[in-house]
Amino acid sequence: MIKNYIFDIDGTLINTIDMYMPAMIEILEKYGFHTDPAEVEQKKHDLFGITGLDALKIAGVADEKLRHQMQQEWFKLAYQREDRVKVFEGIPETLLKLSQRPDTQIAIATSKLRDEYDNHFANLFTFANLFDIVITSNDTDRHKPDPEPVLAALDQMHATPETAVYVGDTINDEKAAHAAGVKFAAALYGAANPEKIMDSEFLLHQPADLLKI
Repeated sequence: MIKNYIFDIDGTLINTIDMYMPAMIEILEKYGFHTDPAEVEQKKHDLFGITGLDALKIAGVADEKLRHQMQQEWFKLAYQREDRVKVFEGIPETLLKLSQRPDTQIAIATSKLRDEYDNHFANLFTFANLFDIVITSNDTDRHKPDPEPVLAALDQMHATPETAVYVGDTINDEKAAHAAGVKFAAALYGAANPEKIMDSEFLLHQPADLLKI
């Protein structure tokens, strides 16, 4: 029986791709990492939902110090476009219903930095108060697709993998879940590349589908 629900944030609870990814392309261009116009949309989707430093590394920024500098500029630019963020329809209601179930816990395991979580998620969305446990990228040494964030959430929930599900929108979310021994619920409603996660245990066409698993 599933009674421990662990959630990703970007692409799962809120739609942030139009805030983050055009800003990333602009910063890459500023530093000479050109993206062919025909490849821009695919790059936005491929590099969405992982830590900013990992995204920049995959994009070809080899120098670690430069990656940190670029990430700071990228996030500053992105958060000037915070009005582009939207909550997926049905998320607040679904989370509230889950949180009210007896013996049920809901947690976060996100690639967001702790500062991002506190200032640009928890402060903006009242449903953030429903989460019992929050694991950010600052809380683990390794990040998705490594299972460490999911395992950290399980540990703080005092839960076993058999009773848990990780809810996310990317193949890295699925890999992290399965490496942790946890079932995966694919948030198809928010996925940039839904075809990559169609083999998941649970397919969510809308957030309320979570209430049926």
